[in-house]
Amino acid sequence: MKSKKSETPVGKLSFSKTSILIFTAALISILAGYILMSAGDITLSPALLVLGYVILIPVAILKK
Repeated sequence: MKSKKSETPVGKLSFSKTSILIFTAALISILAGYILMSAGDITLSPALLVLGYVILIPVAILKK
């Protein structure tokens, strides 16, 4: 009988609680950026979008 090891399958991504919190912050930042952009704010909205897409989402993916 083969024993099952508690290994992560090769194609499966596992996210920690910290990664999920960072990803949630990224989604909030992106949503706020689009809401501000639709309201006509052209100064803060691009900064929030860059923060979400370029900084927070990659950090959430790379954080283990």
